[in-house]
Amino acid sequence: MSSRKHPLDPPALVKWGLVLVALVYIGIVVMLPLASVFSEAFAQGWDLWWLAIDDPDALAAIRLTLLVAVVAVPLNCVFGVAASWAVAKHDFAGKAFLISLIDLPFSISPVVSGMVYVLLFGAQGWIGPWLQEHDIQIIYALPGIILATIFVTFPFVARELIPLMQAQGRDEEEAALSLGASGFQTFRKVTLPNIRWGLLYGVLLCNARAMGEFGAVSVVSGHIRGETNTMPLHIELLYNDYNLSAAFAVASLLAGLALVTLALKTILEWRHGDALAARGH
Repeated sequence: MSSRKHPLDPPALVKWGLVLVALVYIGIVVMLPLASVFSEAFAQGWDLWWLAIDDPDALAAIRLTLLVAVVAVPLNCVFGVAASWAVAKHDFAGKAFLISLIDLPFSISPVVSGMVYVLLFGAQGWIGPWLQEHDIQIIYALPGIILATIFVTFPFVARELIPLMQAQGRDEEEAALSLGASGFQTFRKVTLPNIRWGLLYGVLLCNARAMGEFGAVSVVSGHIRGETNTMPLHIELLYNDYNLSAAFAVASLLAGLALVTLALKTILEWRHGDALAARGH
């Protein structure tokens, strides 16, 4: 049985031409820089690569990056689920405003968001003098880095779950409530199983951005070696010191973590395509 060509299908030459343009563009913009990072990282051998990673300042940056992600991602996960539940399952005044607030970090430069925290919690900021009186340091310390990371990453989980919950509707939750289930039981036994793959997808994206965030963290960190430098900041510091081999070594580790996240994301999409397609992927 011969297949019928869709009226909107372009000619084969045009189709393959577009595919070729896309592949060339991706190769130049994404694959070539990524390949150069790994090439430069291992150009002088594994021993020098390991020495760069095993450096005390590099290890401190790696630990700080992972610590920030461990704190920021679960908090954004809780916020994302709560916000998505409120937006998708309930009607209330100000819903559109709440959605706009969720999207706010997408429209504001990370550097600007970092400056906002400096204006709030810095020594000359609105709350800075009170914090100094009580010996509480937020800016140029771990709390400021975590706050900045939370701000730039909090839309990811919510933005994955809101369309998914809206597509699923409220019928199952209403049925569970009518049968006597409490709100928590309804969420745990009905809502959570339906959103678990979308939630995992959002967590992966949130984690990738948390580990790679530069702009906001750069403003609030103070660039203190071995203390407030995350991996992206440590890479910049090494590069500015003309220690290119070490900079590329740490960059390759950060890129490797990103590739692991991408691989997990691809596996998730492949194994659970139906659930992801319900929210527009």
